[in-house]
Amino acid sequence: MFSVLRRIFSKHPQNVKKETQEDLMKKFLVVGLGNIGPKYHNTRHNIGFRILDALVKEESLSFETEKLGDLTTYKFKGRTILLLKPSTYMNLSGKAVRYWLAKEKVPIENLLVVTDDINLSFGTIRVKAKGSAGGHNGLKDIEAQLNTSKYTRFRFGVGAEFNKGRQVDYVLGEWNAEEEAAMPERLDKGIALIKSFATAGLANTMNTFNGK
Repeated sequence: MFSVLRRIFSKHPQNVKKETQEDLMKKFLVVGLGNIGPKYHNTRHNIGFRILDALVKEESLSFETEKLGDLTTYKFKGRTILLLKPSTYMNLSGKAVRYWLAKEKVPIENLLVVTDDINLSFGTIRVKAKGSAGGHNGLKDIEAQLNTSKYTRFRFGVGAEFNKGRQVDYVLGEWNAEEEAAMPERLDKGIALIKSFATAGLANTMNTFNGK
């Protein structure tokens, strides 16, 4: 049997290459940004972690500690979705993103970074195919490590209810009671967005979820 397979592959090497490329195009890396450690668990800056945690819980998956982060694999409608929570702390997120993109050979167009955004009101969703870091240190490091700003990011609005000079305290602060009450519905929306990105594509996902 193995000799037959070798003959087939040697005569038609292009078929092997094509199948491999198709497999890679069905592989996605979804990175939730945040800081590790209990004191950061319920902070606004950790919404990326929280959305991935919600998806993992819903699908009865579990994270495993790997190099530069916690990782799990989610199989959905013929797609392989790698869910990553970097363990590098927010400001060095790019190191983990670059490593796992390369290791798993994920095309950069199949990268989705989930992050907080103070320029959006609480719970507002915005998906963009590229853009500036907007002062976000995690996004800055990803751009520096990948040497491009052309990667898809899912921005989750956390609002900007802070006085001048108190931004750090605000994003590293915990959600208030009103925000927590609205969070389950927002997490469900975030989970649906990730699934849509992997199956329906970027354009359809933007049309469906932006501003919702």
